[in-house]
Amino acid sequence: MEEKTEKPRKEKIPRQAMPEQDPKERIRNFEEVPRGYTPETAILEAKRCIQCKKPGCVDGCPVDVKIPEFIRQIAEGDFPGAARTLKKTNSLPAVCGRVCPQEDQCEKTCILGKKGEPVAIGRLERFAADYERNSGAVAIPEIAPPNGKKVAVVGAGPSGLTIAGDLVKLGYDITVFEALHKAGGVLVYGIPEFRLPKAIVEAEVDYLRKLGVKIVVNAVVGRLKTIDELFAAGFDAVYVAVGAGAPVFMNIPGENLSGVYSANEYLTRSNLMKAYRFPEYDTPIVRGRNVAVIGGGNVAMDSVRTALRLGAENAYIIYRRSEVEMPARKEEVHHAKEEGVQFHLLTNPVEYLGEGGWVSGVKCLRMELGEPDASGRRSPVPVSGSEFVIAVDTVVVAVGTMANPIVPATTPGLETNRRGYIITKGESGETSRTGVYAGGDIVTGSATVILAMGAGRKAAQAIHRRLSGDDPEF
Repeated sequence: MEEKTEKPRKEKIPRQAMPEQDPKERIRNFEEVPRGYTPETAILEAKRCIQCKKPGCVDGCPVDVKIPEFIRQIAEGDFPGAARTLKKTNSLPAVCGRVCPQEDQCEKTCILGKKGEPVAIGRLERFAADYERNSGAVAIPEIAPPNGKKVAVVGAGPSGLTIAGDLVKLGYDITVFEALHKAGGVLVYGIPEFRLPKAIVEAEVDYLRKLGVKIVVNAVVGRLKTIDELFAAGFDAVYVAVGAGAPVFMNIPGENLSGVYSANEYLTRSNLMKAYRFPEYDTPIVRGRNVAVIGGGNVAMDSVRTALRLGAENAYIIYRRSEVEMPARKEEVHHAKEEGVQFHLLTNPVEYLGEGGWVSGVKCLRMELGEPDASGRRSPVPVSGSEFVIAVDTVVVAVGTMANPIVPATTPGLETNRRGYIITKGESGETSRTGVYAGGDIVTGSATVILAMGAGRKAAQAIHRRLSGDDPEF
C-alpha cells in the first residue's frame, strides 16, 4: 500500500518587532523611540496577512482604511501604491501609524490575533507613509473641479485636518482657522517629539496645503470672528473642531503652589514652545529633580517621560486604580517602565505640601478597589490611616480636560450639555444650528486621535450631502 506523504506545512512568520532606542540612551534625548521597519521587515510582516474575504480589521478602523489592500501592496513591494491607498481615506497616515491605539481597533479584530499575534497594521501604515515622504515623491490625488461652495473649519487638530482633506478633494473651498501659531492641534502641543516628531506633522499639514486647503493661524474663532460672522463672510457651512484643551484640576489643597502644572501647560511649553531645546528656545519650564505626575492615561505617560528627558532623577506616576484599569496604551506604560518611571498605583493625592510658596511634597492615601462604577471600572476606596508623603519639587496634573467655552459662548442657539460639550445629532455632526457641524473632543470629551478623525470623515459626508445633494465618493 502506497504511503501518503504529508504536505509540508508553511512556516508561520512571527510578528516582526520594531527596533527601538535603548532606554538608557533615549531618556537623554527627545528623538523618536521606535525606529520603524526596514523594507525587508515590512514585506515580511505584510506577508503575514491572510487577506480575509471579510476583513474584520476594516470594521475596526474609524476612517475606513482599505487595510488588506495597502498591506498586499507592501507585500508585493509596491510601497508608493500602499501610501496612495492609505491616503484615499486617511490624510494623516504617518501620524496614525504612530499614535493610534491599533491594539483596541483594527488589530483587535484581526483574525490572526485569535490564535496568535495580529498583523502589525499600525507599523505597516507608518512604514508606507514614511517611505513616501522620504522618497520626496508625495502623490497628489485627483481633485474635483471647484463647486463654488465654501466651508470653514474651526481648529486644525486631527478632526479639522481630516474634514478639510476630505472636502477639498470634492471641490470645496476650505479654510481652516487655528488659534495657535502652528497647525496640528494636540499633535503639536500635546504629543511629545519622542512619540510623534513634529516634522512629520508639518509634512502631513503641507500635504493638505498642496491639496488646496487654506490654513489661517493665530485666528481665535469666537474672538476675532464669530461663527455668525463666518457665515456673513460667505461660508456655506462651518465645522467646529476645537478639541477639549481646557485643564482640569482635582481641587485639593496646595494646587496654587508654584511648581504645580496642568499637563496642558507642561506639555505645551515643552512641545509647541520647544522648552526641551533650551537655550535655543528660551521658553521657561521647571526642570524638577523629583516629579510626580497625577493620572494614568496617555497624557500622564507623555508628561512623566518628558520629565525624565528634562533631567528628573525621580519621575513618579500616581494613579488611584491598578495597572489593569490604567487607560494608557500598554506600549506607553511599557516604555515608561523601561525608562525608569516609578509607579505608585492604588494611590490618591489629597494635598500638595509646600515650602516658601513652592511644592515640596504630595500627601497621598492608599486605595483599594471596590465595586465597579458606571463605566465598569472598579471604584477606588480609601484605606483608613494609610496617609504618606512623596517628596517632590514638581507636580503635573494629568487627570483629564474639559471643553473650551469660547465658541459655544459666542454662538447663539448652539446647544451644549452640562459639561460644555457641543451636542450633535448622531454621527453626522449636525448641531442645533443649521449649517454648523462639530466633531472630535469638543463633542465626545477627550478621546483618541483616530476617533476625532473618524468624526471629521462622517461630518464631511453629511456636509457634502447637504450642500450638493449627493453621497460623497470616498
